[in-house]
Amino acid sequence: MSGTYKTAGRRSRQSHTMIQQPVPVNLTDKLAQFSELWSQKKIAQLNDYEVKLAKLKGEFVWHRHDDTDELFLVLSGRLTLQLRDGDVTLGPGELFVVPKGVEHCPVADEETAILLFEPVGTANTGDAGGSRTKAPEPLA
Repeated sequence: MSGTYKTAGRRSRQSHTMIQQPVPVNLTDKLAQFSELWSQKKIAQLNDYEVKLAKLKGEFVWHRHDDTDELFLVLSGRLTLQLRDGDVTLGPGELFVVPKGVEHCPVADEETAILLFEPVGTANTGDAGGSRTKAPEPLA
């Protein structure tokens, strides 16, 4: 997986472990690898959190995450997060954190690319479940 270390093929003088080289994640390259809408792609892991990309268009389902906040960072396009108390609209380079327990519904009138940062195992549909629930797929 990118965003981690890859084995360089040489051994450390102090131990028998393989030395690993850092590999940066290029978001533009990762976004070019898929076209499916509403399908989260895991690009890195930080401790117990996953960094994921997704492409959105249309309306998702109303849902909430009772145990975690959810960070949305718009990379391209525009995203409206419908909240019961009012909408939040984001453009490229803007982010919003939906607090845990707050019901929300993402809507994108045009194709929009986002980055998500969530604990491992967070369901994309939160408490709503249903046919749109999908586990994130790793991108190579």
